[in-house]
Order: sequence, then C-alpha cells, then structure tokens
Amino acid sequence: MQRFDLIAPCHFGLEAVLKKEIINLGYEIVEVSDGRVTFAGDPDAVVRANIGLRTAERVLIKVGSFRATTFEELFQGTKALPWEEFVPKDGKFWVKKASSVKSKLFSPSDIQSIMKRAMVDRLSDIYHIRRFEESGESFPVRVFLLKDEVTVALDTTGDSLHKRGYRKLEAKAPIAENLAAALLMLTPWRADRILLDPFCGSGTFPIEAAMIAAGIAPGMHRHFTAENWTHIITPDNWRDVREECAEEINMDIETDIQGYDIDPDVIEIARINAQKAGVDKLIHFQARDVADLSHRKKYGFIITNPPYGERIGEEAELPALYRTLGERYKALDSWSMYLITAYEKAERDIGRKADKNRKIYNGMIKTYFYQYMGPKPPRRNETKGDRID
Repeated sequence: MQRFDLIAPCHFGLEAVLKKEIINLGYEIVEVSDGRVTFAGDPDAVVRANIGLRTAERVLIKVGSFRATTFEELFQGTKALPWEEFVPKDGKFWVKKASSVKSKLFSPSDIQSIMKRAMVDRLSDIYHIRRFEESGESFPVRVFLLKDEVTVALDTTGDSLHKRGYRKLEAKAPIAENLAAALLMLTPWRADRILLDPFCGSGTFPIEAAMIAAGIAPGMHRHFTAENWTHIITPDNWRDVREECAEEINMDIETDIQGYDIDPDVIEIARINAQKAGVDKLIHFQARDVADLSHRKKYGFIITNPPYGERIGEEAELPALYRTLGERYKALDSWSMYLITAYEKAERDIGRKADKNRKIYNGMIKTYFYQYMGPKPPRRNETKGDRID
C-alpha cells in the first residue's frame, strides 16, 4: 500500500493538541513545527485524518521538498517531483496557495506561475501531450517556503476542516470550530462535567463540546477534495470509515452543556446550528446576560470567547464586561474558567491573575488563553454506584 508523509496545519500554539490527536488515531509523528504536524500514513490515513481530526486546518499529501534560492532552482525542483503519481492526464492542477517566510523567493504570484509551468513540463514529458484540457478532478497544490526550503503538497481537504457543515448561520465574530475544539481539549473538561459558555454566539463551544461528548467525528457530513481521487483512495475506503465513525456515536450520553448570550436572535442561531450538528438535545441554550451567570452545582467549567473590542465603539464597554465576568466567576463555588481573548487588560478587569496563560494566534490576531483552575471534584465511592472521576 502507498505510504505518504501527511502534513496537518493548525493554529500556531496548538501543535501539541493536534499531535496528540494524530497519535490517538494511530499514526506516527514525523515532525512538529510551527503551525504544522507531519505524520506518516497510507490512503486510509488521509480518510481518517480528514474525517476525524478536530483541531487541524486541512490534510496535505507531501509531494516533496527541495532547496531553492532562485526561480530557476524552484522550476527545476518542482519539475523533478513525481507529479504523475498523483495527477492523471485529465487532472486540473494549479498552485492554490504559496507562502514564504525568511526566504529569498517571496512573491506568491511568481512562485505559483513558475511552479505551474514546471508541473506542465513534467507531465507533458510523461503523458506525451503538449496541451492539457484539465477537464478532470481537481488537484490543488500548496507550497511553503521557509528559510529557502520548499515544501510542496497536495491539498486533500478542500474547504478548511473547521467548516464542519453545521454553522449555516453565524453570529458576530464567531470562533473557528477547530480552534474551539482545540481549546476544549486543552482543559480537563470531560463529558460528565458541567460546561457553560456565557458568550456563546453561534454556539461553537457548546456544539463542539457536545460533539466530543457524543463521539461525533467532525467531518462525518461533509465532502473532501480527495474523495474524487479514486485512483489513490477508493470510495469504499471513505464509506467504511464513515460507517465506523457512525457506530461510535453515543447520543444517549448525559450532559450538562449550556450556552448563554444576551441577544435572543443570536441564541436562535445557536439552536439552529446545534440542530444541524445533530446535538441540540445535548445543549441548553438561553438568552441571558453575563450579569445573571450562576449555577447551583459545583466543579463546573466556563469556556468562552468574550468580546475583545473587534468592533467600533465596543472597546469602551470592555472593562465593565470583564469585571462582571470576574465577579460572577468568583461567586461560582469550585469552578474553573477558560477564556480566549485579545483584550490585553482581561486579567486586571477580571480581578485575578490567571493560573496559566497561553499565547495563540487566531489568524493574524494574537490572543491569550487565560486559564483559571478550580479544584478537582472529590473522588466518589464506586461501590455506591457513583463513578470515580
């Protein structure tokens, strides 16, 4: 069976979470670098990674790598790669994205056009044709240049993996689904613990939590570019993995997952998205101000993405909002709180320094994941019918 080096990009700062996910899928890690995890796998790994990874941006098949400091070296290095192993005679192929960091070659448009010409040259020699109709399936290429090292890969995913397919409607400033999942996975939260998002917006945190709790693979109900690459991955492979994932879903699990937002229209959007994700019965949404945040039970988790001044006129409201959040959190006995924000004065206004603070890049925005750790719940006596936490 064919073996590949597969590259999974992710948000900067969350490589360790993605690495753990890949290991849990059963694959060997080859390399971890800023914003990327490379692992070894076969065609089945392409399928399982696309359908099962919660924190990755996409799954790429590495075609090859080489060093290039001139456009001639870029052309020859690209031409030397085994494109015929992937792209059939009628395939549509192009360099969809080129990025360059600390490299002599830095113009994305020039990199894209030169590499396309090199690919055409190679495949013309292999297939003995001069003109490509490109009427078949799509083979988008992505290239990364880092310190003059060129890494070339085929994109098996298409639309980013954060697009699960359930968020048809969006509220203001939504957090990406894969980022929300990664932040959940950075906490000790488990399905039997309380989870509450007081600024839930489109419902992303509660929905991702419910999908984790029920064992719903994030890519179950969407399409991937590589599904059409039947000469590399068979349709049976995709069907078999989806059937396996369907068998692992447990909708009978008991959860206490809640999402609040002050705007009733936003809450309705969250409910619709949860229905599309198939987890609406696992989540309680409610139109509620953060000032009314409370819960009668202990040892719960607040996980949220509060406003941080991304809209005009909002910044002046932030100190009072974060003070209120801090006050309500303080009133919750034995709870933990985790929040991602770009607001630099969050700790000051919350009224307490975070136990941990992790820097994460949300796109080009530098954000902070503040972690306030509550105590662990006491162990229970399993002989009385209670589960040990």
